[in-house]
Amino acid sequence: MPLPDRLSIDPRSPYFDGDVLERGVGILFNGREREDVSEYCVSEGWIRVPAGKSKDRFGQPITIKLKGTVEPFPRA
Repeated sequence: MPLPDRLSIDPRSPYFDGDVLERGVGILFNGREREDVSEYCVSEGWIRVPAGKSKDRFGQPITIKLKGTVEPFPRA
């Protein structure tokens, strides 16, 4: 099964897919594997990662968007 173009780990997001996340997804960003990705979009070429330990007023991590080459792959 191919990986989605856009995926988020936040259950409140419309791009959340628990079945895909259970199987495991790895992300190569600009040729390096990233472990801290909270959301990605292949077609637009960006990932969202937490900005340190900062939280918003609802207790969710504050994220920043990084642009580059995004390559998701299934974890074995």
